Amino acid sequence: MIDSTVLRPPFRGFLAARTVSLLGSSMSSVALALGVLGATGRATDLGIVLAAGIGPQLVLLLVGGAVADRFSRRTLLVHANLGAGLTQAGVAAILLSGTFDLLPVSLLAVAHGALEAFASPALRGIVPELVAPEDLHRANSALSLSRNVSRVAGPALAGVITAVAGGGWAVAADALSFLIAAALLSRLPRSGRVSGARGSLLPDIRAGWREFRSTTWVWVTSLAFFVVNLANVGPWQVLGPTLTREDGGDAAWGLVLSVRAAGLVAMSLLMYRLVLRRPLRAGMVAAAFGALPLFALGADAGLPVLLVCVFVGAMGFTVSGVTWDTALQQNVRPEVLSRVSSYDDLLSFGAIPIGLLVVGRAAAEWGARTVALAGGVAFVAAALVPLLSRSVRDLRATPADRGRRGSPSAR
Repeated sequence: MIDSTVLRPPFRGFLAARTVSLLGSSMSSVALALGVLGATGRATDLGIVLAAGIGPQLVLLLVGGAVADRFSRRTLLVHANLGAGLTQAGVAAILLSGTFDLLPVSLLAVAHGALEAFASPALRGIVPELVAPEDLHRANSALSLSRNVSRVAGPALAGVITAVAGGGWAVAADALSFLIAAALLSRLPRSGRVSGARGSLLPDIRAGWREFRSTTWVWVTSLAFFVVNLANVGPWQVLGPTLTREDGGDAAWGLVLSVRAAGLVAMSLLMYRLVLRRPLRAGMVAAAFGALPLFALGADAGLPVLLVCVFVGAMGFTVSGVTWDTALQQNVRPEVLSRVSSYDDLLSFGAIPIGLLVVGRAAAEWGARTVALAGGVAFVAAALVPLLSRSVRDLRATPADRGRRGSPSAR
């Protein structure tokens, strides 16, 4: 269980806001897919709506990071959640009206993605403002638990609401969750960190890039996660369901996802208690275990072996995520943290659409299981090669004085 040393105001309110918002978003992802497909029956339309949300998020991430470092992260998050609530309410209204139109839904998805681009860097940057440096590891573990539980509960709840009342009501619940989150976030204390800078954001974005590229352990690890996402997400999401069905029938993929969720939740609980003196060393080693499901799929190891690999791999993902967030928050200066995070997110997550686009053609050319095995090899290499850098393997989780974050001794 999680004790109360970290779960106290103001972090308690932030955790509650994130939990409500994540639960709503987990519901909405399922409900939106069912709603669009139910309205048009065309998978292409769903792809357009999803792409409309992802595109602006990637394009505007660097701007979002600069804004989050310049202004109050609390205020930015309140407005982003209010805006997200309105966009989702618009989508819900269209679905509930029974007169689906692809254009307005896509435009609302564009607006929602743009708001996410501003919220994402602020979310990582605000945590050090709410807890003491020595509590960052446990705070990130609690946030990881919230995120993973929401991923389990959200789709199940969305399925029930959609079956009883329709997908539009599940999207409406997501809209309400954003509004509740905005109300909770508005109660957080105002930060005294606002720079008050004026004028173009371009110099701020450039300064963020200089900080990112000059901090070796940051760009090395971010580049590793780029390769990890490129090698893993496409084969797992596109090839995984088909190969799993071959191993265990139609119900196997659902079982695999359930076991994966259990691994994510279990490790989130364990991470709250663990103390890691060198977080990146432990995180990258643990991340390598995330490749096990790809090896199981590629080797046609059978469903029981795959389930074990999925559980262990999910635990590895959780360790790497918590340690990475903590390392950034403890060792990057607060005034540039959101900008550095935005470059990390852009590099890491920019690989996902690339992988999703190329994996089908690669599987047709070389075979699905061969692609899965190759992805596993690339995954392990990407996770472990950064450990050749002393700045990565020796980075300590010492809650050093905030004025010293990002100093040469930390790199």
